[in-house]
Amino acid sequence: MVSFFRALPRHFSLRQLRFKTRMIMILGAITLIQTVGLGYFALHYLDQALNEQMGRQAVQLAQTIAHMPLIREAVAGGEPDQLQPFSLELADVAKVSFVVIGDQHGIRLAHPNAAKVGHPMWDDDGETDDLVLQQGQPSVSRVEGSLGLSVRGKAPVKNVQGQVTGIVSVGYLLDTVHQTVQTYQSSMFVAIGLFFIFSVLTALGFSHHFKKAIFHLEPEQIGRMFHEQKIILETMREGIVAVNQKGEVSLINSAALRALQLDENVSYQGRHILDVIPHSEMLDVLQSGEPHYDEEIWLADHHLIVNRIPLRQNGQVMGVVSSFRLKNEVDLVSRKLTRIRQYAETLRSQSHEYNNKLNTIAGLIQIQSYDKALALIGHETQLHQSFIHQVMALTDDKMLAGCLLGKFNRARELGLRLVIDPDSQCHDIPAAIPRGQLISIVSNLIDNAFEATFHHRGEQGEVRLSMTDLGHELILEVEDEGPGISDSQQQRIFDHGYTTKHQPGHGIGLHLVKTLVTRFQGLITIESPVGDGQGSRFTVYLPKDGDESTCHDFAEKPLSGNPRQQNTSRENPHD
Repeated sequence: MVSFFRALPRHFSLRQLRFKTRMIMILGAITLIQTVGLGYFALHYLDQALNEQMGRQAVQLAQTIAHMPLIREAVAGGEPDQLQPFSLELADVAKVSFVVIGDQHGIRLAHPNAAKVGHPMWDDDGETDDLVLQQGQPSVSRVEGSLGLSVRGKAPVKNVQGQVTGIVSVGYLLDTVHQTVQTYQSSMFVAIGLFFIFSVLTALGFSHHFKKAIFHLEPEQIGRMFHEQKIILETMREGIVAVNQKGEVSLINSAALRALQLDENVSYQGRHILDVIPHSEMLDVLQSGEPHYDEEIWLADHHLIVNRIPLRQNGQVMGVVSSFRLKNEVDLVSRKLTRIRQYAETLRSQSHEYNNKLNTIAGLIQIQSYDKALALIGHETQLHQSFIHQVMALTDDKMLAGCLLGKFNRARELGLRLVIDPDSQCHDIPAAIPRGQLISIVSNLIDNAFEATFHHRGEQGEVRLSMTDLGHELILEVEDEGPGISDSQQQRIFDHGYTTKHQPGHGIGLHLVKTLVTRFQGLITIESPVGDGQGSRFTVYLPKDGDESTCHDFAEKPLSGNPRQQNTSRENPHD
């Protein structure tokens, strides 16, 4: 087991494995270690117990043989011819390895090996033989004898007067003991394997049940999600309080502590909700299961708007979550919305007044009052002249300037505003970028922003344009006030023919922009949303040191799709 873990790579961690695999490895390792340890202890104890048992059994058998009259007479008479076959018969009947008989001097009278008869027994265990022959006491020994390593039981042979006349040695070879131990050892290995399989199956069942309870998530995922949700709750401006089925507080965020004027250094988890918020109606929701929406209450000298939602699991109410916010903050938002609505009405009135002025100009011309008509026109075109001066400061390219002036007029037709960043400049346009393709990129991005803003904000929206030629890239940025672009739309927004509009003739503009930017070896990015009002920001990066031949070759080749739709400039992915 240790060598297995050492063989793993140094950067390996159990956290890299799935929870089910970890459970199998851990439970399997624990079971394996326990069963191996217990098996080793059991086999060691069994070995010792068998040796002791065989020793006692050998002594008892040796004493029994020593008390037999036939043995006494034969030993006293020194008759090895009679004892030799009798000892072999006794060993066979008693199922022992050997029976050795000697006289009072330790000379063998009977031995399984007939060649050993007549030789002294000292070469086996002289010290023990002296103990038996001199003191007349039985003994047990474990020695290496002429027949091999064995467990022996020895008993003295005594005559009628009680004098020691000989010795009987009965033994079991340890090979027999080892065979018995190996039999139990095999059974132990089988038990270890069965216990290991049982542990694996238990780990599979437990991990499956546990994973189902935690929605098939890994422990690290749960920890990460818990940390993320904790951060989210702490960053929310709304106060959040949650209780469990017993009415005990399970969650309370910092905003709730501040709104309720509670000590932020004290942990309120586990306390009953009435001890934290007296007279709380969360217990009513817990009992009835009916939610409370947008209730206005006074709590801790604060006017709050409260929502209480029951938490259900398998049809049972398991807790309640209460969210609340200061009413003056909600009133502030309402006042802002009211001012915006008033601003929209004002702009609508100004638009109506502008139409009236156009009618006035037409009337002045009809009555040939040209001076007054020119004065009124000059006054009304002051904004237009200001935009012209800004465009002239931005670029000295006539095609680009004409494009921007046309887009300014288009914005006014839609009731929108086209705002150019005052710090913009675009004088260093490289020759590698054909003017026609650059105008196509700018025009399609602005038209796309116009439609997105108009459909989302109406006639009071704003489209912002920024251009810079500083550094090694020409950077173009267009920002709208549309509804924003989802992640799924961003993946397809540049596909040919993709559009969220149902009218034909759309889905070309942004595909054209993407194709041109790619040909110029540039990059286009999308950022959405860009503010509280949603909106999207398209940023185009065109390198000044691009391959000029590639760009000119591209200018002569038709784009994919219908060539008659290549000049389509309006595209709105937001609808």
